[in-house]
Amino acid sequence: MNGSAFVQDPGRLADLAKAIASKQLSSVDLVKRCLARIDAAEPHVHAWRLLNAESALAAARERDQEVAVGLVRGPLHGIPVAIKDIIDVEGLPTRCNSRSRDDAPPAAADAEIVRALKVQGAIVLGKTHTTEFAFYDPSPARNPHNVAHTPGGSSSGSAVAVAAGMVPLSVGTQTMASVNRPAAYCGVAAFKPSTHSFSNYGVAPLGPGYDTPGFFGWSVTDAVFAYEALAVPAAPLPFDPGAAITICVLNDKHIEDAAADVVSALSRLRERLSASGVKVENRSSPIDFTRLAALQRSTMLYEASRAMADFLKLSEGQIGAKLREGLAEGRQIPELQYLNERRAIDLMRYELVEATANVDAYLWPATPAPAPKGLSWTGDPKYIGPWTAIGGPIITVPSGFSSDRLPLGCIVCGKPGADAALAALARRRLN
Repeated sequence: MNGSAFVQDPGRLADLAKAIASKQLSSVDLVKRCLARIDAAEPHVHAWRLLNAESALAAARERDQEVAVGLVRGPLHGIPVAIKDIIDVEGLPTRCNSRSRDDAPPAAADAEIVRALKVQGAIVLGKTHTTEFAFYDPSPARNPHNVAHTPGGSSSGSAVAVAAGMVPLSVGTQTMASVNRPAAYCGVAAFKPSTHSFSNYGVAPLGPGYDTPGFFGWSVTDAVFAYEALAVPAAPLPFDPGAAITICVLNDKHIEDAAADVVSALSRLRERLSASGVKVENRSSPIDFTRLAALQRSTMLYEASRAMADFLKLSEGQIGAKLREGLAEGRQIPELQYLNERRAIDLMRYELVEATANVDAYLWPATPAPAPKGLSWTGDPKYIGPWTAIGGPIITVPSGFSSDRLPLGCIVCGKPGADAALAALARRRLN
């Protein structure tokens, strides 16, 4: 069955927030609109692990009462948000799509990313499906563009909730490709900040050296708006966003297997950027991205096997086969190998940044192909994983459709710590 009927624009974050602050839209009405959309689409796309409708409506009434007396908490005042179910929300269980967490008690405190959202006035509508502990065992979520296809992982439900118009903002996490890839597969935008630029307190660990919260929105502007609402104010930008900008496409054998539709999408985005005044140039990659992808995977498995060591003691069936296999593989990696691999990644990061000192950002395909058919595999993370290892911000840019009408996405990547600069560039050039 084709699922294109399950795709719907949830609205622009900035416009919704402005309408709430100016009393043109009530937060209660927006939450009710989201709940009505969930009622219509959820039986088909399965984005949600747990809805918290009554609590969300009560919070919306509070936000509206605050607006009535002139109080607007922040840029996300009254905006409903979906939270990936490896992230703690006070009063709700964190089940991580795992049988081992079936009896998990309600979380005693919010994760820091949830607290930050609430400080800015956002309202938690509920928890979205995830692959098991953000690894490869799939969730029940389905791609709204075609429900026979995966939405990607691990933040599958978070991407689906936005793509299906159920909520204008959702939060996921990325350890390899878990924010940027499902965004590309579902035809929405995402902003994965620089590694560790947001606290991971209250987030179930997978690869602690990489785990990073990220934001989904319908458009690049929405994803950037969410990031900027929560980010610590930055120092002055290292370049003038209105001045000449250089983006490079790195030629590397790692992306030579890109499908023709993906190559065309990259070419179209490149032309769009050039038409907007951006200088886009091809360069030979100064590093081996295939090797970097292998290093990222190995170090992630090592970290996961230590962070989740007790899970290997659980009886058969308590955790998924892919998670168990990954943890067992990681346990076989010696510490010295892990340390050497981390050092190799550091050197490759330095080499890339040094060789591209006059480059403001990098343009790449997000995935080798559109979302694969079937729900047992969440798709190939290999194009995004190396950039996650580099550690800078990554934006998924919706980039049209394949010949069989599945979404395509590209990524625009910044250097580590260049989040504010990349956000400014994206607002001006990627919409």
